[in-house]
Amino acid sequence: MPAESLRWDTLEALKNSPKGRLKYSDWLEKGEDILSGCNEGPSLSPLSGLILKRFNLSPRPLLKTCSLGSASCDPSPGLSKEAPVSSSCSSSSFPSAIHQPAPLSSPPIVSRLKEEEQIVGDEESSPDATSDVSPVSIPTPPPTISLLSPRATQMAGCILMCEEKHRAKAKMELALRQELQEKLVASVASRESEQLKRFEEFMELKQRQEFQSMRDMMDRETQESIGRQEKLKEEHKNRIKILNLRMREAEQQRLREAEFEKQRQVEGRERLRALNAIQEEILQLNQLLEQAAPTQSGHTPDFTSYSTRANQLCSQVSEVIRTTAEGEFPSVEDMTVAERALHEMRSVIRVMQDAAAQAQEKRKKEQEEEEDRRKFAELQAQKEEQKKSAALSAKEKAQKKGLQTKAEDTTLKWYQELQVSANQCAQSFEGLNNTKDLQTKKLRMELQKAATIPVSQISSISGSKLREIFDKIDKLLSGRPVVSGGKSVSISQHPNGLDFVSYKLAEKFVKQGEEEVASHHEAAFPIAVVASGLWELHPKVGDLILAHLHKKCPYAVPHYPPMKDGTSVEEYQKILGYRVEDGGVEAQDSFLKRMSGMIRLYAALIQLRWPYGSKQGPDPHGLNHGWRWLAQMLNMEPLADVTATLLFDFLEVCGNALMKQYQVQFWKLILLIQEEYLPRIEAITSEGQAGSVTRLKQFLQSSLRSRQILPPKGQLSAHFWRS
Repeated sequence: MPAESLRWDTLEALKNSPKGRLKYSDWLEKGEDILSGCNEGPSLSPLSGLILKRFNLSPRPLLKTCSLGSASCDPSPGLSKEAPVSSSCSSSSFPSAIHQPAPLSSPPIVSRLKEEEQIVGDEESSPDATSDVSPVSIPTPPPTISLLSPRATQMAGCILMCEEKHRAKAKMELALRQELQEKLVASVASRESEQLKRFEEFMELKQRQEFQSMRDMMDRETQESIGRQEKLKEEHKNRIKILNLRMREAEQQRLREAEFEKQRQVEGRERLRALNAIQEEILQLNQLLEQAAPTQSGHTPDFTSYSTRANQLCSQVSEVIRTTAEGEFPSVEDMTVAERALHEMRSVIRVMQDAAAQAQEKRKKEQEEEEDRRKFAELQAQKEEQKKSAALSAKEKAQKKGLQTKAEDTTLKWYQELQVSANQCAQSFEGLNNTKDLQTKKLRMELQKAATIPVSQISSISGSKLREIFDKIDKLLSGRPVVSGGKSVSISQHPNGLDFVSYKLAEKFVKQGEEEVASHHEAAFPIAVVASGLWELHPKVGDLILAHLHKKCPYAVPHYPPMKDGTSVEEYQKILGYRVEDGGVEAQDSFLKRMSGMIRLYAALIQLRWPYGSKQGPDPHGLNHGWRWLAQMLNMEPLADVTATLLFDFLEVCGNALMKQYQVQFWKLILLIQEEYLPRIEAITSEGQAGSVTRLKQFLQSSLRSRQILPPKGQLSAHFWRS
């Protein structure tokens, strides 16, 4: 029984040994690594115990001795396939061995099994196990004497064969696992290769994107540089334009200065000619004074004081001439001094002539009385002469019958109404003139410039320019804003703006006639046609033009204002149209020149009409007023030097239009002037005033001889309005 218990202990030990716990079939099912079992200790399956029980392996006593004569035999483990079974052991000895068991213990067997397990584990866990699957050589144990029964030996062989089979199966599965691993490595390698390709493509794409972004950035920089170049070109063009404008402005300024210098030269030459004429006239008057003084005898006044004063005046004028002899033109002050000297010289001559005339009259009366005493016998002849003179006087009185010394009542009433209307208009904007507000003063100056500057620009250069000036003035009077001096201005900015602009505009038109037309007769037509067009659209402006014209030139009414009591000589001369400055009255030539300019403007005004107007209504101041003026002029007593000058200027400008309008009646009027009115003018004209009478006489004779009055010079033609 002890031996049997030892066997079962041995099998239990084998079962529980690491080698008995080896597993060969459930590696793939559990998903374990194929080599993990090799690293574990060898163990028997629990089925080995069932096999032993199935085959009814009863414990048998071990042999105590062996046939080799050894005292004892070491029992073989029975686990190795190559362990030989001793043939010297007889089967008959087994029972005795059972009954006489040797004092064997299990440790040698267990240690042997552990050594084999260690060898197998070392082979399986060796690094060459996966690469070399050749059979492991097991060291041949020394020959031993089996102490087990044949069935135990057979079982041990079966166990070894099972182990070999499982080892072969493990090698096969290891090869499959190795092939699978190689495929896995190949697939991983191909996947990594594809990933490498994708990475290279990604890097190439990134490089292309960087290159494209760099190209876009370069394109943007190129576009920006092109934009900067275009901007620089535009700035350069703008600078060129500005420079051109500045050069043009400088050129215009130079032309204006040249024109101003030219105008100054012309005015200077005109003043120089006038100064020379004044000196010539003064010298002639002085010579006349010197010639008249010695011829007087008897009761004659003393002309020494007159001669002394005349010499002083001549010296004064000579001093003015001497200051201009160095190439400079005389100034306005020089002309004033010379004209004042001439006026005083004329006064001296007039006073001297009056004194001489009185002396001569007195002497004549004495001679007549003496002649009456000596020639009493010729009394009858003297009576006859007196009768003849009385008849002649009666005839002259008959001729003078019907002539007036003043205008008709209706004409005077019309004249006074215009003056009252002009004064009321001036009073309406009195607050604008006397204001102390800077803004109002500035507005007044801008309105005055907007009204007067366009009138100063009127010329006969082109019809389009004239129409542009007319439209600008009409726009201002209509209340619309206009640009003057770079600023916008309108009459609606002040309640009395319309009255102020209308008054200043009419005043400027008359001043243009007084100055511009007086110097250049052809300028009357463009100024008059613009004034006529404004008169048609704005009747108040026309009435103010007439009021200013009548105030500065009362002969345009015609009206000869009488001298009232208490009126000084200077005030009366102002009423007659003379300029009185610093106690001196202007020269007669200058006075007649201004009156001539205003009459010429009036004569052009009554015959012209704005070509772009409606022309549906009547002319606001047409040729009928010219006929009225001419008839009224012939019904009044003539004035020396004035009447002849104004009649000539009026007929030269307006004669052609009146001839076409009134035809036969006009020629009757011309014949009346030549036969009846001209002798009256000649009767009151002195020798120094014969120039104007001669011009009028030649004009009348030429017109009656040719039965034609030529159109005036400077008249605006149809071609002018197309320019």
